[in-house]
Amino acid sequence: MTLTADHASVPHSDDAERRGRAIEPRRSWASPQPFVARRTRFNSNPELEARTWRSRGHRYAEVALSVDFVLALGMGVAALAPTFAPATAFGLAVVGALVFVGLVGAFHGYRAASLGDGPAEFQAVGRAALTSAVLLMVLGYLVGAAVPRLAVLVGVPLLALSSAAVRHRRRQLLHRRRRAGESMMTTIVVGDAAPAARVIRDLTGAPHHGYRVEGVCSAAIDDSDQIADAPILGGVADVVQVAADHAAEVVIVTGTSISGAALRRLSWALGRAGTHLVVAPDLIEVAAPRLTVRPTAGLSLLEVEVDSPRPRLVAKSVIDVVLATIIALAVAPIVALAALLIRATSEGPAFYRQTRVGVDGERFTMWKLRTMFVDADRRRAELADQSDRDGLMFKMKHDPRVTPVGRILRRFSIDELPQLWNVVRGDMSLVGPRPPLECEVDAYEDQVHRRLRVKPGLTGLWQVSGRADLSWDESVRLDLRYVDNWSVSMDLLILWKTGRAVLKASGAY
Repeated sequence: MTLTADHASVPHSDDAERRGRAIEPRRSWASPQPFVARRTRFNSNPELEARTWRSRGHRYAEVALSVDFVLALGMGVAALAPTFAPATAFGLAVVGALVFVGLVGAFHGYRAASLGDGPAEFQAVGRAALTSAVLLMVLGYLVGAAVPRLAVLVGVPLLALSSAAVRHRRRQLLHRRRRAGESMMTTIVVGDAAPAARVIRDLTGAPHHGYRVEGVCSAAIDDSDQIADAPILGGVADVVQVAADHAAEVVIVTGTSISGAALRRLSWALGRAGTHLVVAPDLIEVAAPRLTVRPTAGLSLLEVEVDSPRPRLVAKSVIDVVLATIIALAVAPIVALAALLIRATSEGPAFYRQTRVGVDGERFTMWKLRTMFVDADRRRAELADQSDRDGLMFKMKHDPRVTPVGRILRRFSIDELPQLWNVVRGDMSLVGPRPPLECEVDAYEDQVHRRLRVKPGLTGLWQVSGRADLSWDESVRLDLRYVDNWSVSMDLLILWKTGRAVLKASGAY
């Protein structure tokens, strides 16, 4: 079924009967007559209302604002008390707290769409803190106000960290509720079978994002009457009425089932029904940082960034060298102790070096602490058919080549620490795809070669998503997603999550 701006097909009566649903006339949202949405089902189900994000999102924002105000007030009083009288310090702290929450709000830190998912709320806090510090410095140096240095150098950073920590904890609790089916956004997916199924599988596989798919509006009709285990609730022409009947908070349009003027008309109709419209383009694995909307000649052109800008590459290199040096100095005693244990418990050198393939196919020598017996490379061919991994990567949960000390080192990824030297040298990055062996690269399919477009990393999306428990295809998908969408903020987030993944030792063997 093809939908245009002036016509929308309605499922035939025999199709509706085969689905087991009562046939009732519905006004098409594409009709020129005004459409009036009827929210009947939602009002009759208070339990569903209590579980939706619509009913909890505003409270989530109110609590975030209240916490930010209290934290800013406390930090302000603590920083100003040594300089001003108690009443004056409290009054100034109140003003400062109001300014801070106002800045967070101006940077969209309290919007329901920005809360509970994605980096937007943390970015809002960071920008508000930075702006607050600049305002305090302007007051102190240009206006001549008595601004304590303690407030700028200690109070503002502590405020940003405290606010971010509280938000992180509340987000963890929210994600836990969402995995239990609460605080979800009721969602209707619109589109043909293939693109709709892809979106449904992705959303249901990641419930912490908060989308609960109620069903599909599609032209696809088959004997199963489902798409990716989601029921077909109607045709494309029924979208608005289905959204109203199910009190949908979000309608996601996939593929090309609706486009152009028809999509515009649908946005008008959903606006009257109080439902958000989201379009899932066919640009697979392309994240927001690479997308820019350019209004040109009355058109909304979607520009896709095809290469990383030089300032971002420079920032990544600086962060790599600085952090790798600091971490290497901090963990040097651990590496030295591990090296002594290796030499004392098995024959052979403490360190193991191996040729790996780096950015754009360049070969380099990668360093690790030796966790296997010295004949491990020779025995690999004998164990090739016992790999626990599919695809090109060889992994065994109970690899007989691993020494007793090596198992402990691998469990907590201590054996990887010498690669910090590779990062300082510029062979590797802190974050990126794992450096492959030459034999693996020789067997790569065409698209997998894109993994070599960035420096290999000490950690990456694979590290925080299951590590060796992932299938080969899933590992490649994560690597390609990183290559296509990496950013400095993504690198910092992955580094943050790596610590938790290492402590849990999930997928490490």
